[in-house]
Amino acid sequence: MTNAATLPPEIARRRTFAIISHPDAGKTTLTEKFLLFGGAIQMAGQVRAKGEARRTRSDFMKMEQDRGISVSASAMSFDFRQYRFNLVDTPGHSDFSEDTYRTLTAVDAAIMVIDGAKGVESQTRKLFEVCRLRDLPILTFCNKMDRESRDTFEIIDEIQENLAIDVAPASWPIGMGRDFLGCYDILHDRLELMDRADRNRVAESIQINGLDDPELARHIPADQLARLREELEMARALLPAFDRQAFLEGHMTPIWFGSAINSFGVKELMDGMGEHGPEPQPQKADRMVAPDETAVTGFVFKVQANMDPKHRDRVAFVRLASGHFERGMKLTHVRTKKQMSVTNPVLFLAADRELAEEAWAGDIIGIPNHGQLRIGDALTEGESLRFTGIPSFAPELLQTVRAMDPMKAKHLDKALMQFAEEGAAKVFKPMIGSGFIVGVVGALQFEVLASRIELEYGLPVRFEPSQFTSARWLSGPKPEVERLVNINKGHIATDSDGDAVFLTRLQWDIDRVIRDFPEVKLTATKEMMV
Repeated sequence: MTNAATLPPEIARRRTFAIISHPDAGKTTLTEKFLLFGGAIQMAGQVRAKGEARRTRSDFMKMEQDRGISVSASAMSFDFRQYRFNLVDTPGHSDFSEDTYRTLTAVDAAIMVIDGAKGVESQTRKLFEVCRLRDLPILTFCNKMDRESRDTFEIIDEIQENLAIDVAPASWPIGMGRDFLGCYDILHDRLELMDRADRNRVAESIQINGLDDPELARHIPADQLARLREELEMARALLPAFDRQAFLEGHMTPIWFGSAINSFGVKELMDGMGEHGPEPQPQKADRMVAPDETAVTGFVFKVQANMDPKHRDRVAFVRLASGHFERGMKLTHVRTKKQMSVTNPVLFLAADRELAEEAWAGDIIGIPNHGQLRIGDALTEGESLRFTGIPSFAPELLQTVRAMDPMKAKHLDKALMQFAEEGAAKVFKPMIGSGFIVGVVGALQFEVLASRIELEYGLPVRFEPSQFTSARWLSGPKPEVERLVNINKGHIATDSDGDAVFLTRLQWDIDRVIRDFPEVKLTATKEMMV
């Protein structure tokens, strides 16, 4: 991890992180409260509220707002205390995990949200493994403590056993469910009391001089106080104390307890990210790119089409890896070797944007464009760099797509290509036959695509089962790949980048290629670097 003392102050104060969780653990609600306490919004929307109060700011697609789920990663930048937070809210639903995986390549840390009653769930485990592959520091927030929850030691044990990581309590809950009063802040020796009357109010803090301070008895009933003292004594004997270095190296996660919907424990978590979270880290390219280098570099990790449907725009989300960017700068688009004048860069507050006059390493900016920028593209002040590690996964479900109005087939081609560039789906053009085959990771993505094509392009479509069940990218000696293609034209398609893809019906198809073409590789992932 970079030493903050060596970075320019503007870069050192940045904290770029994602929030990850299993669906329904409270991730979007937590994001809303971050925005509220950062002064970015006046009232937090609630995912399960009614009417306008329901319009959470991080969920900007109509489908997200209607269903109360996140299906697309969204980025938000705001100030909190002396820090600049770049927060990326990711989809929790496993059907949209590819968007989340790519997002994790653009952040320096993650906040893992778990439900106090359910503990570590399957999608949490998957996302944690991706964080571990990248050695991302993780802060944990155990949410919904105002409902009936599991025993605190049981929750911590489950995290340690399931995720093989040390857990250091940063706070300790006092009661649970109806009896939940608040938390003891272990890191700062404070008592934090929850206000159930005002959900948007910051908890009351009472400075305490150790667990024997008589002030505690004025705020906590005797039986709960006795239990708190007993549990904290056990915790100090059995659990490790917080060690920032171990946390930054990915070996330890500090855990806070709270209730996001009641705004409790959120401010302490934000303080934890500010005080202990990593500053912008070096990024992997052909070489390691340090954040304090003077030349501006960055990479596209997400493309969102039609964020503003009126303007048919596409916005590329760019993580700045180094330098001090200023509006109007000319940057080299490495893949095309052309210069781009970045005149209208934006900072995000979900669907709201403001013009970015400047940005620093660690920031995430949006660059509106008409399809020039793709996921994995590098932008630099002239150096020919390729950033690595941005994955593209083979789809697990394949379907054909038809426009309900045959006269609008060309419009469908354009829409599908836009969504392919965005990374929302894989679009394959078979060598034999007409039309396209669309591949996704999860079934809900077909529903989202159909909804978006109709809403954004006025084009009703129908997805139908395909004869194919999986797709694999082809690589190897050119003559061998061409021989395979010529013999198996009925199985061959090209993706939106023009790369050859082998479509399979059965595992037998893959086994046959491995047997007959040993020099050709069939891969389920493609690294999106250019």
